[in-house]
Amino acid sequence: MKKLFLLVIFFGIFSSCEDVIDVELNDALPRLVVEANLNVWENGASQASVRLTTSAPFFNNGVPFITDAIVTVTDENGTVYPFTYSNNGFYTANLVPLLNIEYTLSIIYKDETYTATETLYTVSPLEFVEQRDDGGFTGEDIELKAFFTDPVGERNFYFFEGISERGDVLDVYNDEFFDGNTIFGYYLVEDLAPGDEVQFNIYGVSEAYYNFMFILLQQTSDQGGGPFETQPATVRGNIVNQTNPDNYPLGYFRVSEVSTLNYTVQ
Repeated sequence: MKKLFLLVIFFGIFSSCEDVIDVELNDALPRLVVEANLNVWENGASQASVRLTTSAPFFNNGVPFITDAIVTVTDENGTVYPFTYSNNGFYTANLVPLLNIEYTLSIIYKDETYTATETLYTVSPLEFVEQRDDGGFTGEDIELKAFFTDPVGERNFYFFEGISERGDVLDVYNDEFFDGNTIFGYYLVEDLAPGDEVQFNIYGVSEAYYNFMFILLQQTSDQGGGPFETQPATVRGNIVNQTNPDNYPLGYFRVSEVSTLNYTVQ
């Protein structure tokens, strides 16, 4: 009984030392967040989407979607492609980007105009996937490598995605050290198992987009979330607020050729 009494006192002392601390953070004014992509595949299929949200306070778990913006893309020949709102902040259009044509994104939101201009960047096709069953730190994980061949004598930049229900892997590459050689995008996630479906995408991108994503991925490598979540430092993209430059947006307007390869884990 004496030991039980001392134990109750011991836990009582430690529980009485717990204090609830309310952290008060300064909330900045929300900024426009843009994820704008024009994609075209080798078979001629295309996807044109612009997702608009706003930044939010740190403890806000919801995503503030923008549903009332005016979104267009205009090519250098003056053809205007209007985007229509669908859901979850996404605006879409029927647009197939062509080589050697400049495309200008325009977003009008709260009486301010945001613009960015890009051209289409080509990509080398994904060729095959190599699987190892003794990968990772434990030597017991399944790792996948999706291979492609870089063109000789060209400066190229790539954005790589490996996507499955087990988790996504994002990375960027430049061919400074593998120009003209066969190289791979690396995919390793926990609990990957035989029968799982993995989709690999590789995008041709500009050097500016490579630098943009490189910094974002560095910032998120040791955290949860993804490159379009709240970042510890502001990374500016290629979109400019023409009305009020101080109220700059976050995000990027990218135009890419895409190669996709689907793989079933063996």
